[in-house]
Amino acid sequence: MTSKVIYSGELRTECEHVRSGNTFITDAPLDNNGKGEAFSPTDTVATALASCMLTVMGIKANGLEVDLTDSSAEITKHMASDPRRISKIEVKLSLPAHVSGKNRKILENTARTCPVLYSLHADIKKEIDFHWVL
Repeated sequence: MTSKVIYSGELRTECEHVRSGNTFITDAPLDNNGKGEAFSPTDTVATALASCMLTVMGIKANGLEVDLTDSSAEITKHMASDPRRISKIEVKLSLPAHVSGKNRKILENTARTCPVLYSLHADIKKEIDFHWVL
């Protein structure tokens, strides 16, 4: 088992990673009858994309002897209705300026092949921008 989710009432869940015991909560968003006091389930999906991209880039960067410490991503999730779903995810990555052109291409390609990106439905638009500015 990977994780366990408990519905705690009032449109909130508590999610536990079984191996580590780490937890986080989710709330339904304000526009869907919730409190909006935590990530919504769809927020976690959009955020997982950026987290996965940075993680696989970090793995590749280690092999290239490139330090990506303090790299970050800003995520914007867009919703559609009928049915309610994620329609677009925008990811803006901020990465170290000192990385060579060759390694930038390798790392950008690595990010574009992360497992979460491949797992998202083809109908979800994905806008990925790399900014080598840190």
